[in-house]
Amino acid sequence: MPEVTMENGDGDVPEIVVERTLALIKPDAVHRAEEIEEIVLESGFTILQKRRIHLTPEQTSDFYAEHYGKMFFPSLVAYMSSGPIIAMVLARENAIGYWRELAGPTNSFKARETHPDSLRALYGTDDQRNAVHGSDGVTSAEREIRFMFPDSIVEPIPAGMVARDYLARAVNPTLLKGLTELCKQKPEDPCMWLADWLLSNNPNKPQVADRYAVQEPM
Repeated sequence: MPEVTMENGDGDVPEIVVERTLALIKPDAVHRAEEIEEIVLESGFTILQKRRIHLTPEQTSDFYAEHYGKMFFPSLVAYMSSGPIIAMVLARENAIGYWRELAGPTNSFKARETHPDSLRALYGTDDQRNAVHGSDGVTSAEREIRFMFPDSIVEPIPAGMVARDYLARAVNPTLLKGLTELCKQKPEDPCMWLADWLLSNNPNKPQVADRYAVQEPM
């Protein structure tokens, strides 16, 4: 999964790296999902995709295939397939590292000693029922996102000049028209009015001709 850098005005020094990572809320913490998601958002992440899923033992074995043969593998599979989980694709600068830092040490007991504000310290129970999972690198993030979201297209997130050029070309002209019309109309609910206007005036919306003729065969 390629990283996307935003450059400074000189175009030389990267300022931030925008990444995607997979985050799981495990069965033992699903009942606290809303609290965890609130912490995620407050920590600067954007939740790009989210789904609730109950994995079968076979699916869980495939997801954790790298741990196959290890002593804890059977209990890990049994635990992760014991109930629903929440899968999320998160994005922000250096998302993989920041998410793992927010999650804390794998063992919840250690997390409470060394990282008391981490998610595993707050919501985990032990070294296996530790509330959350996070991808450990770019390659695993790409694989895990595709596993949990098969239809997901893992592409670079536009940033820097690429994002600014796209906005200037494809977004700003239409948005400016909508905001101008909004000022003229002064609706009671400006947000809903603008949303409806943008839906109706989307330049990429397929257009169907009002007038057409159907020629019957002779």
